[in-house]
Amino acid sequence: MKATIPYVEKKFGEFNRLIFDGKLPMLPIELTNAKTYIGACVYKRRRGLFGKIKLYDFKLRISTRFDLAENVIEDTIIHEMIHYYISNNNIKDTSTHGKVFRQIMNSVNERFGRNITISHKATDEEKEQLCGTKRRWHVVAAVSLDNGRTGVKVLPRVMPKIIDFCRQLSMVKPVKSYKLYLTDEPFFNRYPTSTALRIIYVEKELLDKHLASAEQLVIENDRVVKK
Repeated sequence: MKATIPYVEKKFGEFNRLIFDGKLPMLPIELTNAKTYIGACVYKRRRGLFGKIKLYDFKLRISTRFDLAENVIEDTIIHEMIHYYISNNNIKDTSTHGKVFRQIMNSVNERFGRNITISHKATDEEKEQLCGTKRRWHVVAAVSLDNGRTGVKVLPRVMPKIIDFCRQLSMVKPVKSYKLYLTDEPFFNRYPTSTALRIIYVEKELLDKHLASAEQLVIENDRVVKK
């Protein structure tokens, strides 16, 4: 499921009464399309008299980018409510997920049978959602190294940049060989596009699987053409 504002408001009220004795003030709920977090409690800070820091303008943000199980969304809301409780009450902690946070988290898990964690680890399905299923054309360099490992590099679709990268790559000693491909496989959406001489290691079987339908490219007479 994907959270809605009425749903998050309802769950906030339920968990506030159940876990926090109804002591947390309601705060604005915002839905985002963030891919770097599922939930976040954000706020502003200002320096008051005698240099004391005051936190204000709290907001609870929930990303709807992922289609998640309801219990995961609930645990995320509670996770952020713990942050809100600590910050709103000016409780000092050893770090963002420090001693105080962990004590409250462990207590909530034990008392209410929750599965709140320090961070949410994305499942394979969620990773696919993150990468997106939209097909976009990529120029991909599949690189074989002397040590037997395989790497991938997604390049800009600009001919001079592709040619320059390949010339530089051919002079790097650990590189045994490389092949260029043109593909619209969504698997490659996850990789950054650049011409930096850095590759990302990928299992050869996995790379071969996602390049199975790709068209191989070659460089001929300072042009990148289909083989």
